[in-house]
Amino acid sequence: MTVEFTLLWAALTAVAAAWLGTRVWRASLPDSPTERIVSSAAAGLLVGRIAEMIGQGINPITNLSDLLIIRGGVSVPAATVAAIGTLWWTSNRDLSVVDSFSAPALVGLAGWHAGCLWRSACLGTVSDLPWALAEPGSTITRHPVELYAAVGLVLASLLVSRIPPKPGLRSAAALGLAALVRLVTEPFRLSVTGGPVFWYVVGLSLALLAGTALVWRHREI
Repeated sequence: MTVEFTLLWAALTAVAAAWLGTRVWRASLPDSPTERIVSSAAAGLLVGRIAEMIGQGINPITNLSDLLIIRGGVSVPAATVAAIGTLWWTSNRDLSVVDSFSAPALVGLAGWHAGCLWRSACLGTVSDLPWALAEPGSTITRHPVELYAAVGLVLASLLVSRIPPKPGLRSAAALGLAALVRLVTEPFRLSVTGGPVFWYVVGLSLALLAGTALVWRHREI
């Protein structure tokens, strides 16, 4: 078994991207944005990694080293819920604070996907498009699906940042757009089971329902 720190580098890339997001939208953020985003990202990555290990049949208690140094993935749904929950709890359950971090959080998620470059895990299904890439030593070119997702999430962050700052709207939009990006890119991923499409559909549906309810509520106020 080869010991690697590629997952850790990918996580650091995600945190660095989120930090850059807090610099871009600094004016709309509360005090200590870096501490908040780092703690939320760390909680999300830890919970997401544990969930992924359990899903793969790996005991996280007896295989603690696998949390950081073995090449592996992260359960995006579990990581998202944990990160949002941590941010909400550490912000005294103030939804407007969670809203303000929606765009930087999407940039951080884009950084996680771009971290595939550290893990040599960017490629998906076979493609002959001009920008398709091949693994070292292979002549078969494939979709750089993780980079597709990274670009999509950056675009989503720009869209979310332009949504009026009504409580809950940006959070709902960020959740929905993140789920949509994963749904759109899922067909290009290599997967025996088809990937966690169900959870992305659930996330998108909940975001649409929440967004519709919030828009209706704000119109009545």
